[in-house]
Amino acid sequence: MTAFVRLTAFAAAAFALAVPDLAAAQTVLRYAHVGAEGESQTRYAAELAELVKEKTDGRVVIQVFPGSQLGNLSEMIDGVRIGSIQMAHHDFSSLDRIEPDVAVFNAPFAYRNPEHAMKATAEATSPVMREINKKLVEKGGVRIVGNFYRGARQLTARYPVYSPKDMEGKKFRAVPVPLWNSMIKGMGAIPTPVEISEIMPALMTGLVEGQENPLNNIIARKMYEANKYVMMTSHMESVLAVFVNEEAWQKIPEADRALMQEAFDEMAQRSLQWARDAEAGEIQFLKDNGVTIIDASNGLDIEAFREAVGKQIRADYPGWSAYLEQIAAIE
Repeated sequence: MTAFVRLTAFAAAAFALAVPDLAAAQTVLRYAHVGAEGESQTRYAAELAELVKEKTDGRVVIQVFPGSQLGNLSEMIDGVRIGSIQMAHHDFSSLDRIEPDVAVFNAPFAYRNPEHAMKATAEATSPVMREINKKLVEKGGVRIVGNFYRGARQLTARYPVYSPKDMEGKKFRAVPVPLWNSMIKGMGAIPTPVEISEIMPALMTGLVEGQENPLNNIIARKMYEANKYVMMTSHMESVLAVFVNEEAWQKIPEADRALMQEAFDEMAQRSLQWARDAEAGEIQFLKDNGVTIIDASNGLDIEAFREAVGKQIRADYPGWSAYLEQIAAIE
């Protein structure tokens, strides 16, 4: 072996010792959600994974499992709590088994507009979010790290609805968390919990007369095939929480957590833009597929919904008054 070869071999060995194993240094996070192909939440998770990988130069890798692959809503939340799933997203109220007051961020008619909703649900701009996030970490080892906007939630049914009186005695699908039961009850209907993965069979068979979701979701899951009436109640600004297992989060180096936070913030703004760009086209798509759109211009009594739902929420959640006032004060 020549001196040059020996020197080269020595240098290579020294370099191998000095540079850490990249595979060993990589953080891999399993990210679950219930969204289907074509939904904005599915797009969100995919683009977030790419952005985090880019910003951290591949040190943090997010593996996305859409469509309830890792279990239904309840199983997904439990998975994040125990750490078998490191990340997930869903409505804030899905975490109410850990801290009941987190559901306040899904309170119907709580926000002035989408921008207000996003500020009120981001830790950097919301004192309510900071307070409740602290409780989530302390009680359940779960931390909310991001939010994204899916659009306003609208009501659909097999028949036209103009006010809560039209829903009296009828079964409507509720997201299987307590807040949705209160909201659907306030709308005048009988709340019937149905997992999102089972919503089409429930609509097609008449198990429920209708449901409520953002337009994007109504289209992606083809709910318009079962419900030919869409009521533009905009009763809830649909902002979803992105949350992580606290132990897994703290194991990520601080510098990479900061880069991930940049990604969460950027994706929040992207989601707002998606919703702005999509609404007119979504409404036209529904009309083209035989759906009747009912809004204030043709008889929808939005104020009646606001009053009825508000009364029910105040009765069921009397402790939310101070939180709702703080949320309203956020500029």
